[in-house]
Amino acid sequence: MAFLPVLLLLLLTVAHRASSQDAEDSEALPRGCGWGLMRPYTLLCDLDSIWGVAVESVAAGGALAAILLALVLVCRLRHISEAEKRSGVGPILLLLLGILGLFGLSFAYLIEQDESLCLLRRALWGLLFAVCFSCLLVQGVRLRRLGRERRSPGGCALTGLALGLSAVQGIIAAEWLLLTVLREGRAACQYLPLDFSLACSYVLALLIAALTAASLALCGKTRQWRCNAVWLLVTCLLSLLLWVAWVGFYLYGNDWLGRAPDWNDPALAIALVAQGWLLLIFHAIPESHICLRPPPQPTAPDYFDTSQNSTRMRETSFDEDIPLSHRQFVENQGYGYNDENTAGLRSGGGAGQHNSNTGARPSAPFRSNVYQPTEMTMILNGGAVPSAPPTYTGRQLW
Repeated sequence: MAFLPVLLLLLLTVAHRASSQDAEDSEALPRGCGWGLMRPYTLLCDLDSIWGVAVESVAAGGALAAILLALVLVCRLRHISEAEKRSGVGPILLLLLGILGLFGLSFAYLIEQDESLCLLRRALWGLLFAVCFSCLLVQGVRLRRLGRERRSPGGCALTGLALGLSAVQGIIAAEWLLLTVLREGRAACQYLPLDFSLACSYVLALLIAALTAASLALCGKTRQWRCNAVWLLVTCLLSLLLWVAWVGFYLYGNDWLGRAPDWNDPALAIALVAQGWLLLIFHAIPESHICLRPPPQPTAPDYFDTSQNSTRMRETSFDEDIPLSHRQFVENQGYGYNDENTAGLRSGGGAGQHNSNTGARPSAPFRSNVYQPTEMTMILNGGAVPSAPPTYTGRQLW
């Protein structure tokens, strides 16, 4: 029984030490961070540095939207029957993959720097932007071909072209890392902002080429694809303005405000998220909507609508369905009827003069065997259509 008080005292001592250790650790953690996130991930939950939480939320929402849009395109792909629309699905899916990479790379700027993380930033920054802008460029080429020749290259060819253009930026980034890190022995996190901007010169060239292709696509003969070209042109213009803004702030704005090393990572993270949402809203979503929209159903012309163009009525000729030989036979037969009609009228007139009372009514050879009542007959019969001509009793007047 004496052992129980000793055991209880030992448990109370351990609990007190644990609580004191918890209090010290909680004082070291930033406000808003619990036990799940420790350094170097404190920017993901630090409420004092609210920009990290904001960038994290916006990037997560954009990544979710890109994944959902890609799933919708893949599931509805078999419902796209037009070859012109199917050719644009491949570049859209590749663009959504690049947008997802942009949102994912923004999380790398919310973590404290180390050598491996800096290598990842420098390698993927230009490559992901090159993938996105290459997709815009091939979309401009596709719309240009559709506007001029009304046919487009295949989706696989366009996707392969975009990947080939993106691989050039991958080679540039690899050469930059090899020269600065391995050959010169510099740390991966030690680089000048000007060097970082110059390494993205090819990306800027892709963006300008995409802007030119979008402008040329508006000059096509077919108006069906001008809406796509307008959305592409707006996307390229806004992307160019965004690049001018973040490059100018990254190179000169931080030094002018005196926040040179501290605001570099926030500026780059915000540029990634803004570019991702811009591509998603102004290009990926409208282009996907146009691809998934069902084709218009052909409607029969309404010949009773007087508002339609009269040329359509003139172009529709019922004589075109009659062969030439039959048409000549009908014309010849019509001329024959005229001769017979003249002879019949002459003979009928003579018979009427001699037999005015008792003779039968002469029948004209040009009349059809089917009785066709006149308007006066229908009025006299109260609107009913008679099935046989009226019979005359008494004396007939000729």
